[in-house]
Amino acid sequence: MKKCLFILLILISFTITGCSREGLSGGKPPEVNINIGNENYETKLGTYCWKDGCVDTVGPVELLKGKVPIKVNPGEKVSFLMEYEPKPTEFHLMKVRESDENEDEVLIEENSFTAPTGKGIYYYSYSVWWMDDKEENLSHGDAFYAFALEVK
Repeated sequence: MKKCLFILLILISFTITGCSREGLSGGKPPEVNINIGNENYETKLGTYCWKDGCVDTVGPVELLKGKVPIKVNPGEKVSFLMEYEPKPTEFHLMKVRESDENEDEVLIEENSFTAPTGKGIYYYSYSVWWMDDKEENLSHGDAFYAFALEVK
């Protein structure tokens, strides 16, 4: 009996250690805001996998239907804000116009990007991953955030 209890305690401690190694807390991914000038704006959480489960949603255009796009000046700097540790280890930003289904990757430098120079409404999908630092291609969590910009 003592041997079974000892083995059970060892298994429980391995499980707890394994979960804490990932370092992801909360029931779902953290909030992400964008900063333009001196103003912060919320993004909309889309598809994600976090801890024990995944949620699948529609793309950014459909996800943001009925939402008013954030107004920006052409070429204005847009920065991402995430108050969460650990920070994601990989990230990508995709842009699409409502009238055009082609996605374009947008370069992110120092957690920021530049708004388009052409007038119109642009939809974005900001994708982040918390990858394992030892095991290649192992993700501990990922999230996709949507927002729309209207270039004046």
